[in-house]
Amino acid sequence: MRDGSGPGKLEAIWIKPARGAPMDPVPEARLIANYGLDGNANIGGKRQVTLLEREVWERIMKEMSAGLDPAARRANLLVSRFPLAGTRNRILRVGNCRIRIRGETSPCHQMDAALPGLRQALDENWHGGAYGVVLDDGTISLGDDLTWEI
Repeated sequence: MRDGSGPGKLEAIWIKPARGAPMDPVPEARLIANYGLDGNANIGGKRQVTLLEREVWERIMKEMSAGLDPAARRANLLVSRFPLAGTRNRILRVGNCRIRIRGETSPCHQMDAALPGLRQALDENWHGGAYGVVLDDGTISLGDDLTWEI
């Protein structure tokens, strides 16, 4: 929560069916503990789920005089009213599922392919988002509340 006005919200869910493939928007997704999003190309490891803040994305797009869809960032979850900076090792609750934030997502070369200069714009103070590991099996849906457990 940013200012006590209520929980954050899950605004979008994207599944990457294969490395380099376009992101597929879905209304809900199944999380699998210690694995990630069912059907996503990036599974296991420490980057099972990636998250992006809508407000940060919109600010960067305004600063760059651009209008890219946030799916261009290639994150799995778009959140709003929910700051991610400095949240390493915190536990995020999305609906009835939990994700442990493991760190800041570093933008890759695909960002500059989408928009020249985007990689650098995302490469400071968690602007590229966060990544984490899934702690619980369950289904998440658009509009789910976001809260911190710790």
